[in-house]
Amino acid sequence: MSAPTPERLVAITGMGVKTPVGLDLDSFWDGLCGGRSAGAPITSFDTSDHPVSFACEIRDFDVTAYITPKEAAHLDRVSHLGFAAAADAIADAGDLGADPGRIAVGAGTGVGGLLTLEAQISTFVAKGAMRVSPFLVPMMMSNATAAFIAIQYGFTGANFSVVTACAAGANAIGEAVRLVRAGDADVVIAGGSEASIAPVGLAAFSRMGALSRRKDDPVHASRPFDKDRDGFVMGEGAGFLVLERWDRAVARGARIRGAIAGYGRNTDAHHITAPSPGGEGAVRCMQLALEDAGLTTTDIGHLNAHGTSTPLNDASEAEAVLKVFDGAPPPISSVKGATGHLIGAAGAVEAVASVMAIERGLVFPTVNHEQLDPALGPIDVVSGAPRPLAPAPALSNSFGFGGHNASLVLVPSPAA
Repeated sequence: MSAPTPERLVAITGMGVKTPVGLDLDSFWDGLCGGRSAGAPITSFDTSDHPVSFACEIRDFDVTAYITPKEAAHLDRVSHLGFAAAADAIADAGDLGADPGRIAVGAGTGVGGLLTLEAQISTFVAKGAMRVSPFLVPMMMSNATAAFIAIQYGFTGANFSVVTACAAGANAIGEAVRLVRAGDADVVIAGGSEASIAPVGLAAFSRMGALSRRKDDPVHASRPFDKDRDGFVMGEGAGFLVLERWDRAVARGARIRGAIAGYGRNTDAHHITAPSPGGEGAVRCMQLALEDAGLTTTDIGHLNAHGTSTPLNDASEAEAVLKVFDGAPPPISSVKGATGHLIGAAGAVEAVASVMAIERGLVFPTVNHEQLDPALGPIDVVSGAPRPLAPAPALSNSFGFGGHNASLVLVPSPAA
């Protein structure tokens, strides 16, 4: 195996997730490996007039375990989930011992505080302008999660937000890696969050034909790369990593879970929702990540696919993967069969899943994948049960509306 040079490695010293199949790392992993799908009828609002009435919701999450009820009332659910996942990652990393001015925060999201925006529009229509909440703007703005993390912890380094649709979480992590490599931060708390299971949001995704219509069997509706896939299932959640300068993490005796060795990002410049023909944007994005890591395709032991369960995305990604790996890709899996599509949080949660796969020596199965669509070609989709994984780098893909592409290369922790 080729070895990334030490100056290219950014250590991963903490991780946290909030997902529909688990609210901590162990339960999340158990959900993935146990083949559990969170697809179920929506309980948070009335869906009687919606053609799609199911999603992958997070149940039994209490944000007041992390912040006060007053603080929670002034934040949208997207920030509740994002802050809680970030707080878990920071706790997982231990005592950072860093200058707060050298600690940065980066958060990705697709739509920001949609739940609050929809609720306040309803208030405006029903009760007039003077009843709109004065907290609407800070609750709906896309940078609210990153800002709140910094405020709560006193991190005064760079603070940024990424809004690249379904690639946002991966882009936030990748840009954090660049920040560390450039010497602009010693530590970056980076990830993504999304909470867009809302009445108008659900209707909009449904009207554009993106969602599965399998309303009689929601638990089996999200089925990446399966011949019977018919659309994605909306999900919500958050994932955050603590990224740290490699030499600094070693010096403080941190538990290094793994490292990010490569990051690729580009744009299709083709269509606002459809991927470029032949998956060419995704091809180049994966190649950029491998080049950045100093690795070749033969070094990759596992590919965490974007794998949304839509006919067009899965076909385009499969074609791109076959091109990059010259017809013989490594084992492929997608978390979306279990969690649904977490939109702006997807890439971050999937980066966590990829690190855990490397740590535990297992490729998690693609839930609900029963029969490979023969039109996708000879890709090896892991299904049914976890598969043993020898220590090796993983490639994780995220592709978003607008033609945004992001790929991360995650590697096992080298001997310090």
